[in-house]
Amino acid sequence: MTDNPENPMFRSRNPAVIAPPIGKYAHLVEPPPGHRLVFVAGQVGISPSGMLPADAGEQTRLVFANLGLLLGELGVGPERVVKMLTFVVGTGNLTAWSIARDAVYTEWYPHGHYPAHALAVVAGLARADLLVETEAIVAVPVDA
Repeated sequence: MTDNPENPMFRSRNPAVIAPPIGKYAHLVEPPPGHRLVFVAGQVGISPSGMLPADAGEQTRLVFANLGLLLGELGVGPERVVKMLTFVVGTGNLTAWSIARDAVYTEWYPHGHYPAHALAVVAGLARADLLVETEAIVAVPVDA
């Protein structure tokens, strides 16, 4: 069990009672006292102007950009994200998703302390041209 000293926004732990994470996530993440949880609906790779790239990597970058815009609306940054769930269409899109996610994570989590994150490979999303969707749970200070 380890605390996350470089991100005081939450306590992340990877208990030794199970295998370590196989990716960029923590097994357990606890928001600090005095925070409310905000549930962010699945974000897809459509720009605010309505543009949708055909590539899973570009869609992933837009997914995180949209999530970043919503975090800004809440008055917080990515360090307040405690959990994400991502859906990627088909295993053929995993590499592009992973590369784009890693690029965003380098900026959002420079110390390597990640939120809990689950990934599901699916046959399709709400529209045939959507390749990536990510939802999030955010810990927002009660006074924000």
